[in-house]
Amino acid sequence: MSVTTFTDVRQPAQELIDEMAADPGGLVTPSIYETAQLVASAPWLDGHRGRVDFLLAQQHQDGTWGGPELYRLLPTLSAVDALLSVAEADGTRRAGRAAASGLAALNQRFSREAELPDTIAVEFLAPLLIERINRRLARADGRWSAGPAGMPGRLDLVADTRPLSQMREYLRGHSAIPEKTWHSLEALGAPAVRSSTVIPVGGAVGNSPAATVAWLGDPPHTDAARASLDYLRQAQARHGGPVAGSTVITYFEQAWVVSALSGAGLRVEVPAQVTDCLRASLQETGAPAGPGIPADSDDTGAVLHALDLAGMPESADCLWGYDTGRYFQCFPGERTPSTSTNAHVLIALADRLGQDDPRCGQAAERVGRWLIEQQHADGHWMDKWHASPYYATICCAAALARLDGPWASAAVDDAVRWVLDTQRADGSWGRWTGTGEETAYAVQILNHGAPSGPEAVEAILRGRTFLTGQIEDDADDLPLWHDKDLYAPPRVIRAEILAALAVTRHLAAVHDRALS
Repeated sequence: MSVTTFTDVRQPAQELIDEMAADPGGLVTPSIYETAQLVASAPWLDGHRGRVDFLLAQQHQDGTWGGPELYRLLPTLSAVDALLSVAEADGTRRAGRAAASGLAALNQRFSREAELPDTIAVEFLAPLLIERINRRLARADGRWSAGPAGMPGRLDLVADTRPLSQMREYLRGHSAIPEKTWHSLEALGAPAVRSSTVIPVGGAVGNSPAATVAWLGDPPHTDAARASLDYLRQAQARHGGPVAGSTVITYFEQAWVVSALSGAGLRVEVPAQVTDCLRASLQETGAPAGPGIPADSDDTGAVLHALDLAGMPESADCLWGYDTGRYFQCFPGERTPSTSTNAHVLIALADRLGQDDPRCGQAAERVGRWLIEQQHADGHWMDKWHASPYYATICCAAALARLDGPWASAAVDDAVRWVLDTQRADGSWGRWTGTGEETAYAVQILNHGAPSGPEAVEAILRGRTFLTGQIEDDADDLPLWHDKDLYAPPRVIRAEILAALAVTRHLAAVHDRALS
């Protein structure tokens, strides 16, 4: 069977670039958590019925919502809170039954001392939702006994309330709300409503519909709220009611797509509007994922690398403010450092090796050694921005492959061995199930190992066959990226799949000639 050729890949790659240029806000899948927050807090907003139907349709048979394992906790809490609010408001029996099923699942599936995944603001949101759900159940006082059978009287989960209590105490003594909390403003309660220290951008607060609703408060709204109301209407209209957790990912999507395709050697034409947009995103503190949210070193590193590939290099001076002397923070005050962030910073620094600034070479080696310290014994890495080890591992392997020295190449070799050991019977790779995204990362990791042995060659060819099927079937993307819950950026994933096919095209061509 012939494998997809380089010519085949270039056309869909250019189509992807053109599609991205025509939709500069970026594409993100709907969020169960965020959609449920709008159901609970903004029933007055257009699309309410569509959001309720979305929640009912997304419930798993076991009563939960969201991704696998611990990733189900926060979406399920949010969906239960939302559907209880619907049942409270109009006595809808279907909403009540779904909420009861969700409550039972929470009490049965999760330990009483709930362990939290490392998603955005989960340390605030989980205890807040547990508290809110129990208040709703207490107000019900048996009123639902004639409706959904077996409605639990209380949610028997406990989450560490100290971070939320500390934030509330901070807000009692300070009028200003820290900018890093704007994306999760709904966690802050009354101090968030029309706070003069929170600044909407294009009507959006923190690039989040739930945060924007928290800032607006309940109707009636004044004329000053018109931009935020317009933003919310546009956000819900994109998916017919449901909303994404981050509605605008302009710079993130553009940087990742351009870097994946151009870095794979695909001769795509990147429109000037894309490169101009990326250049404009770089400010004194770097670039954010999208307008209206703080800059971070992850997006900054990716934007710098994308511009380097486009032949439009910019100064990396904006990165040094994130340097801790050992690794680079993604943003000031973060709870946990990020391996993928440091990998993207390392790539941007490596692009500048041999230039006048000696800090780049020194920092690149320092970050490389820090990354190796984070590598697991079997060869993989994990990261706080993605649920899959294949994402963190391709980021780190690609970065370390740019450094000289046996210590860096040994780490890449360990990653290659781990990938070879974890391929599935159908040729795919994945944490929970085989996916196109994770298979693309795995194939690229193997390619960084310059495979020559038959085992690696066979693994790549089997992976390519799986990826070709994903392209032909237009398969859905499993949400694996971290926001407040899991999401997928479809164009970024598509670019990585096309890149994996492109970087291994010569190997596939040799294989096809051998078969002919």
